Amino acid sequence: MEFFPATLSCAETEVMIQSIDESFGRQGFGLWAAELQETKGFIGFIGLNVPALTLPFSPCVEIGWRLAFDCWGKGYAQEGARAVLAFGFETVGIKEIVSFTAINNVGSRRVMERIGMNYDAQGDFDHPKVGTHHPLRRHVLYRKVKGT
Repeated sequence: MEFFPATLSCAETEVMIQSIDESFGRQGFGLWAAELQETKGFIGFIGLNVPALTLPFSPCVEIGWRLAFDCWGKGYAQEGARAVLAFGFETVGIKEIVSFTAINNVGSRRVMERIGMNYDAQGDFDHPKVGTHHPLRRHVLYRKVKGT
């Protein structure tokens, strides 16, 4: 949660899990649990989401990931994200998938670029759920269109 304003409480985590479960029934996709093949240990999630917030580029489908710190920099986010993009474009039929993060989240930006997403500088925005003077307020937008 390094690039989030705060960690979630247990109650907030339960609400998030319930929302993820409901998204599969409502949309046919969501955020999948990610695990290591070797150990079957849970390391986070990777998947597709329709943001509940109205953002400057809404409506949209976003790809996102949140992995345990000790799993960063090992290619897991890229591997999972590539599979999720293929699923979104080929199985669900989504035409464009976006991703966004705090401007200083170099690791996630690197993943976005390595999976073929394009930075949309015109789409940068101030996240509506982050305080006005918070260092994580400014966000960058990346896009990938089916077939590109």
